[in-house]
Amino acid sequence: MAGLRADRYIEASELGLDLYRGVADLPIVSPHGHIDVRLFADPAARLDPPGRLFVTADHYVVRMLYSQGVPLERAGLGGDAVDDRAVWQALADHVHLFALTPTGLWLRETLVTVFGIEERLEPGSAETIYTRVAEQLVSPAFAPRALLDRFRVECLSTTDAAGSSLAEHGALEGFRVRPTFRPDAVVALDAPGWRDELAELEVAVGREIVDYPAFLEALAERRAAFKALGATATDHAATSADTTRLSLREASAFFASAREGGASEIEARRFEAHMLNEFARMSCEDGLVMQLHVGSLRDHNRLLAETFGRDIGGDIPVAADWTRGLRPLLEACGNDPRFRLILFTLDESTYSRELAPLAGHYPAVLLGSPWWFHDSPLGIDRFLDRVIETAGVYNLAGFVDDARALTALPARHDLWRRRTCGWLARKVDAGFLEEEDARRLARELAYGLVRRAYRIV
Repeated sequence: MAGLRADRYIEASELGLDLYRGVADLPIVSPHGHIDVRLFADPAARLDPPGRLFVTADHYVVRMLYSQGVPLERAGLGGDAVDDRAVWQALADHVHLFALTPTGLWLRETLVTVFGIEERLEPGSAETIYTRVAEQLVSPAFAPRALLDRFRVECLSTTDAAGSSLAEHGALEGFRVRPTFRPDAVVALDAPGWRDELAELEVAVGREIVDYPAFLEALAERRAAFKALGATATDHAATSADTTRLSLREASAFFASAREGGASEIEARRFEAHMLNEFARMSCEDGLVMQLHVGSLRDHNRLLAETFGRDIGGDIPVAADWTRGLRPLLEACGNDPRFRLILFTLDESTYSRELAPLAGHYPAVLLGSPWWFHDSPLGIDRFLDRVIETAGVYNLAGFVDDARALTALPARHDLWRRRTCGWLARKVDAGFLEEEDARRLARELAYGLVRRAYRIV
């Protein structure tokens, strides 16, 4: 694998590279992701071996392999024991599939910058590279806590269920690794595991949740427990942006139906929409930043989800009506100075049509960075091109990596910093921006915006 060019992904004059040099070594703030807190709570913990780390646990890789007919068992899924070297070999055999994709860029960047491996990954080099990666992963230098220091991670937030005991977070010193409250599993009344999730919430609060008012009380109590351990945000996902309210009688009836044997799909979706209002109200009261991810139809391939489990790359974007959908919530909380709502979407067509105007008007609303494959070089360009003129830079929430692997953090943040610096330099070259302002905005996009958006102090 050839060495990486110093000006990669910037595509601008020398100014772009100079802007990048000014932000390249800033600390990493990762306010939303899916890295397991147990890696940091246990000093003896180590990352997964190469095949599981780069393939099995990465749904970006899994979905591409599956799209080209590679059985998911070869990616280490399915429950049967698969040799980790064989999983890595499957990646090497098909690495050509990832050319010009963000996944391909992250893979190359991670091997070179994290593991110091410049040799090109291909079928014939797979065994050698596997051995080198595996040896490093078990070394003290690759202990998760050591990597936080090496990567200059100032703050990293995990994503945790409402019923999580938070024991691992409680065992950590300080708030470098923080929990994030994610109640989706107890809000989706029609989900197959809803009763189990509710039972976990009951264990966490130490009492039975007998009705809807008790449910709200339990959720507020858990939010307080998260906040006490450093949480600054909550996270919510929905297919639709609908926030239509229910009456107390309706909400209570839907919750009771779920407890008694199961709510209908219509009842469940209406309850989810209503609960977004309740979570916004709670955020006004406790100050936790509310993240809302909308526009993904989860587990579109039901056969795969039933066979191999959820979240293996079968999410497909869908259109969402943000303007009408969010109106009930924003009418209630959008003007409240205590409230902060960060919006993320997979539907790029809404950037300029709805999201930028909403963020450019409501004091509470900020725009999240491109989510999913949109945090690619061209995806970043499209995002900035479509929202800045309407929303400005300071109504953005900075960069959110949504990473699942600790080793992926540097590559994803570095790509964002390079691309945004190139974008700013091109604006300077075209006369839209003064160089002094570009330097200030480069730092904001890399570091300042995200710290303020998530109230990280």
